[in-house]
Amino acid sequence: MNLNNITELLGDQADSLLGHKAIISKDLLHTPGPDFVDRVFAQTNRNPQVLRNIQNIYDHGRLAGTGYVSILPVDQGIEHSAGASFAPNPIYFDPENIIKLAIEGGCNAVASTYGVLASCSRKYAHKIPFIVKINHNEILTYPNRFDQFMFGSVEEAWNLGAAAVGATIYFGSEESSRQIQEVAAAFERAHELGMATVLWCYLRNNGFKKDGVDYHAAADLTGQANHLGVTIQADIIKQKLPTNNGGYNAINFGKTHPKVYSELSTDNPIDLCRYQVANCYMGRMGLINSGGESKGATDMAEAVMTAVVNKRAGGCGLISGRKAFQKPMTEGVTLLNAIQDVYLEKGVTIA
Repeated sequence: MNLNNITELLGDQADSLLGHKAIISKDLLHTPGPDFVDRVFAQTNRNPQVLRNIQNIYDHGRLAGTGYVSILPVDQGIEHSAGASFAPNPIYFDPENIIKLAIEGGCNAVASTYGVLASCSRKYAHKIPFIVKINHNEILTYPNRFDQFMFGSVEEAWNLGAAAVGATIYFGSEESSRQIQEVAAAFERAHELGMATVLWCYLRNNGFKKDGVDYHAAADLTGQANHLGVTIQADIIKQKLPTNNGGYNAINFGKTHPKVYSELSTDNPIDLCRYQVANCYMGRMGLINSGGESKGATDMAEAVMTAVVNKRAGGCGLISGRKAFQKPMTEGVTLLNAIQDVYLEKGVTIA
């Protein structure tokens, strides 16, 4: 896929996305690149084993050596139920096919549950970096709660050959304080053992909906979630692409500043995402945006658009699951490769 193909898929959004100049200057950012680990992470408190595993992730797959990552995440068997996730393509009830998709799709890493990765670890842990997701919100409990529980130990992730551990915090939920403490302790232990850390920085609170508008993906609220995430030393932040802004003002809680909305952001998706990057220590910790649910015919265009926004905003990649694994494997590989092509395309620059 080349720049012309990308432009065509963006359609009416092409000019506003490919030609936009971000309001926060790219000169303030620590941008992705082949030397990112040496330039940024080597200055931190991460030990050499962590640096090796971070570099291992950045150096794998089709994006190896670019400073960008494409990750396949499949934890929806717990988060959404196995039936809801895998009924569209039952081959993915078998964990080996999840790992095969990540390999065939040229991904930097595969992120999944203890059970999925443990079931095939001896065969594949040396062939593609594993990111073991250590906590989940299982929705068989009724009524469902906005909570995340540990499903295993950091030590077991290390034992099965993981390059990194991943976790979710539902910022804003009633249980978020406990989740922050649990995940912070887990990330500290993961770093001690030499593994990198990836944090799903999601928001969950019914109060984040006001007057019919959902602010769970507002740039200002998700940006603060990112800032909390890097505070507990997440090496990579996973966040939803922002869809609006002004959550603090609409909900009328917490603290913000007028300049957040007048000088640090606009309505352009790149500026909204750039604010997320700014809250990741101006890109010192990489921002990957999630690909979202599969909608069928529009999946390719939506995935490419998300990749363009993330790359131009200064993010370091995309983590896309359902759009890839809820299709035949060949189509999933094609979609993953299209995402990667955006990051390989020199004509798509940092805004």
